Amino acid sequence: MSTATLTTRTAPAPVPAAGLRPGDVDNRAAYVGFGLAWLLGHGGAALSRGDDPLVVLPEWLPMALLGVGLLAGTVFATRAALRSQRGADTADVFSGRLLGLSWVVGFAALALAITGLTSSLDMPELADTLWPAGSGLMVGLIYLSEGAARRNVLHYGLGVWLALVSTIALSFGTPGLFQVLAAAGGGGYVVATALEFRRVAAVRRRR
Repeated sequence: MSTATLTTRTAPAPVPAAGLRPGDVDNRAAYVGFGLAWLLGHGGAALSRGDDPLVVLPEWLPMALLGVGLLAGTVFATRAALRSQRGADTADVFSGRLLGLSWVVGFAALALAITGLTSSLDMPELADTLWPAGSGLMVGLIYLSEGAARRNVLHYGLGVWLALVSTIALSFGTPGLFQVLAAAGGGGYVVATALEFRRVAAVRRRR
């Protein structure tokens, strides 16, 4: 056996930049982006909507804050997922791609469901309630899948929390729906971000 062959077979797989194992995703930046989206977007809607709003904001502003935060979180999550695949085996890479595709499929199905429901009931105003709660539910369910596939209990737990909070929020009218999403959902991201920093630091120390 040649030295080159031995070196090739025994060389360690490259480690993701965060110092985590291949396939383990660093969710810190994504949690910050999504958390700000929930806190600022849903929080702005909670403060500016209802019969007696606390502040007067342009109707587009809370949605814009939510959209910017969600876009930033999505970009960070995608970059972290791609970075985690460095050095991962073929099965883990394929699983990661399927999980990424589930975001597209899930939100496409949600859009079709909300469009069909509001059209069949002739109640287009329902979209203002169904979209925030439905999006939170969809994110929570996808987090459940990602947490189970990656054996990440924190990510799985955040998915459970978001799914429950988003469906419970449907029991409240406006602005109560947005208050629950901002306080409980955004607060969940704050806690998860702090715990994710601890988790990543612990993994680095073990390495």
